[in-house]
Amino acid sequence: MMTNQRSGGILLHPTSLPNEYGIGTFGEEAYHFVDFLERAHQNLWQVLPLGPTGPGDSPYQSYSAYALNPVLIDLQHFVNKGLIGQNDLSAAKRRNNGRVDYAFVNSSREQIFTKAYRAFCEAAPDADRNAFNDFKEKHSHWLDDYALFMAIKESLGGIPWYEWPDDLRLRKQPALDKTRQELEERAGYHRFLQFVANCQWMKLKSYANEKNIQIIGDIPLYVSFDSSDAWANPEVFLLDGDLNPEMVAGVPPDFFSETGQLWGNVLFKWDYLKATGFDWWIKRVAHNLELADIIRIDHFRGLVAFWAIPFGAETAIDGQWIGAPAVELFEALDKKLGKLPIIAEDLGVITPDVDEVRLQFNLPGMKILQFAFDKSKANPYLPHFYPQNSVVYTGTHDNDTVVGWYESLDAEDKLKLHQYLGSIGTGIHWQMIRLAWASVSDIAVVPLQDVLGLGTNGRMNVPGTLSGNWQWRFLDGQLLREHEITLRNLSTLYNRTNRVTDEEIPVPDNHQ
Repeated sequence: MMTNQRSGGILLHPTSLPNEYGIGTFGEEAYHFVDFLERAHQNLWQVLPLGPTGPGDSPYQSYSAYALNPVLIDLQHFVNKGLIGQNDLSAAKRRNNGRVDYAFVNSSREQIFTKAYRAFCEAAPDADRNAFNDFKEKHSHWLDDYALFMAIKESLGGIPWYEWPDDLRLRKQPALDKTRQELEERAGYHRFLQFVANCQWMKLKSYANEKNIQIIGDIPLYVSFDSSDAWANPEVFLLDGDLNPEMVAGVPPDFFSETGQLWGNVLFKWDYLKATGFDWWIKRVAHNLELADIIRIDHFRGLVAFWAIPFGAETAIDGQWIGAPAVELFEALDKKLGKLPIIAEDLGVITPDVDEVRLQFNLPGMKILQFAFDKSKANPYLPHFYPQNSVVYTGTHDNDTVVGWYESLDAEDKLKLHQYLGSIGTGIHWQMIRLAWASVSDIAVVPLQDVLGLGTNGRMNVPGTLSGNWQWRFLDGQLLREHEITLRNLSTLYNRTNRVTDEEIPVPDNHQ
């Protein structure tokens, strides 16, 4: 799907789906959500990055640019395949209280996954074995390194690879060969989990596509220093001879932070990438375009120029801007993969050179309604300034919910919002959704929390904080027929659906 088709959809990470196993998965509830989207005449389901997460549980800090998070695996799949019994799932059951307990989820999966893998090795049918072998062959360029990386990390108590013994840290061949042999069972276990997760996700994606729902995936620009990518491909990243970062990623001081943001991710060695025809990036984007129909590139501006901070610095103040070959990169991607359905995350301080690259390749940027209603009459986030080639959100995973945001506004900003809306009723969240759907932006997306009208307790992430994030889940029975009908009516009214519709269905006043 190209990104210039007028459409609408919902932002919901799979971890936020309800079930009785502590965290949302690619299982039955995901299919029910797709059915809801179809009935609500939505065309898009946007997710956060799907990779395996480390400490902090952030989808934007992953152990791999390619792998999927095993905690998203539907456990019932193993029962259906005869690999474990239904009673084996009892240890993973946890009443859905609206929050993910990642410590419980991670610990409760280990025994189930191990038992399922051993049963698969002993008694899997030939068709499943052949499918597993095909998967391993197709994905060998990243899977073998990732599986060994995870197996070594486990054997060393989870410490980051840059603290491993030198012969493993520096990938000395004799040590790698010996360790690969010693840890083959655990490496095989991690390959198996990736096989299962990939099969489940691709099946779910196919189900969504059959119902005319496209998936918007998400690529974090940078990879984590503690990732299989940085360990296995150090030449791709700005590392010194001892594999320590020369500089790390972040953003400079601005209105929101006097010291900037020090992310600590490894930076790309663009000279090497350019000399190799951007092969690493081409493979990464191609892989993500199998997992999703459209991909959002987080921190797009870092492809044009990036803020490089000396390794070891305590803040981002002493960084510097360094240019990157964005034009050459996108020319290489277009030549190899064709016209790309990419959304450029262009929030924050964006310089003209970033806009020039985005416009040169006709990539839609992002517009956030919550950013629109301040003291400025020329605020570019006001809907009457939107270009058609854009994606409008009420808010993103980094924002408060609309209701929480509205309650935090001062009187002057509330007045400006009321004047812009023309009226103010009991459902500010629906009025903001209507504003997004009515805009000229080709794509409109709303977090499910805003459809539900939740307050700050429904927020997914508070940037700059280290705990309590990425945990929100919705509850069984929370998504109602009224939500479905209102979304359907708005999508029909503002031409964001290509489905044949009946006449508008009336809904209660508080959902108008």
